[in-house]
Amino acid sequence: MQEPKQERSVRTRQQILRAAAGLLEEHGYRGTPMRAVAQRAGVTLGAVYFHFPDKEALARAVMNGQPDTVMPYLDSAGLQRLVDITLVWSWRLQIDLLLRAGVQLGVEQAAFGGRDATSFRDWARILQDCLEQAAADGELRDGIVPSEVAEFIVGTCTGTQLHSQLLTGRADLTDRVIRMWRLLLPGLAPEAVVATIDLDPQRAKREA
Repeated sequence: MQEPKQERSVRTRQQILRAAAGLLEEHGYRGTPMRAVAQRAGVTLGAVYFHFPDKEALARAVMNGQPDTVMPYLDSAGLQRLVDITLVWSWRLQIDLLLRAGVQLGVEQAAFGGRDATSFRDWARILQDCLEQAAADGELRDGIVPSEVAEFIVGTCTGTQLHSQLLTGRADLTDRVIRMWRLLLPGLAPEAVVATIDLDPQRAKREA
């Protein structure tokens, strides 16, 4: 039976993104021509341009698709979901090519003239949603401003993964994220709530 056109298009787009992610990680933005992406993806150059009008659009799709590599692995809510997002993110950065390339592009984009903060804003919005739910459920201390905490966590995780990458190739990133939460949680939530938050590193290694 012939594959439906829409499904084939989605599959082709994913092939292109994964091929681009690998090349971008290996050679950087300037060293990744569209023709090389097509060759690695096993599609025509026309197919690449059909989905992405230029290399900048392709790089943006890789960079801004980060949440799609993490969110399907979550099933918690509120403050635990906030923690779980960072735990799953820390693990998948070690095993997911698309996420790794997206994070790399987000941090290094200034080198090729990029100033797209979409990925950082998207993560902040996602974390803010968790914090607002936590506040509604009575999990946060009085005076906590979800938007401020969300932006702080995005910045902290960005720096933490860079530090971990330089020192251990991110092998200790999950441990670093857990230590981050041990420091932050007492300032965000009452002691009784903190006691309910599971920081088991195995929560990072989830299957969708």
